[in-house]
Amino acid sequence: MTGWTILCDFDGTISVEDVIDSLLDRFGRPGWETLEQDWRAGRIGSRECMTGQVGLLDMTQEELDKHLSSLWIDHHFPDFVKMARATGTPMHIVSDGLDYAIRKILGRYGLDDLPLAANHLAPATPPQKWQLTSPFQADGCRSGTCKCAVAAQASKGGTKTLLIGDGASDFCAADRVDFVFAKHRLIEHCRAAGIPYVPITGFEDALELLPRLLDGSLLAEHAPAAPALAIAS
Repeated sequence: MTGWTILCDFDGTISVEDVIDSLLDRFGRPGWETLEQDWRAGRIGSRECMTGQVGLLDMTQEELDKHLSSLWIDHHFPDFVKMARATGTPMHIVSDGLDYAIRKILGRYGLDDLPLAANHLAPATPPQKWQLTSPFQADGCRSGTCKCAVAAQASKGGTKTLLIGDGASDFCAADRVDFVFAKHRLIEHCRAAGIPYVPITGFEDALELLPRLLDGSLLAEHAPAAPALAIAS
């Protein structure tokens, strides 16, 4: 064991594109855009938004599986998982996305055994075709998956936590981990909040950085500077 646990986002981090967005673009009935606007404006949380949007998906099981078969992940991610396992570093996928979609996509790479916290997608009672439940929600959190709660649980054993993410669903958790590999919008959040992080473009970068994190050198490079001592007059 390395003393670290890795928490990794899926949509836009492991996957090349956001899965729920791609499903809504193709199968969403009118109304999902309004929910998206309400979420972006802060009027509703992601759980309420996604519950409503999933209820507007008009697709069969066959259409869903065919669509998921066309979605891809970062081609360096399997090697990253291999490195984490070889070093004895536990890794969990923590996503505000859809568990079925994540497992289906990762299954093509033999990685569907990774521990997963995500929203649950299931067939619904007609006329609605699909429904969303959130087994990893938390009181006071408007997200479907409370990444803060997952991060807190991961650190209970005294291990340090690394978050790998890219967007708004990772902002809260970034404040509660020991280090961040950040993509896209998460870079600016970490910079503005003074969170120890390194920017990455993908898992090719993460492969190079992980050994330096585990041996302590990366954390030392990004440790807060010690305050200057006052000089007595």
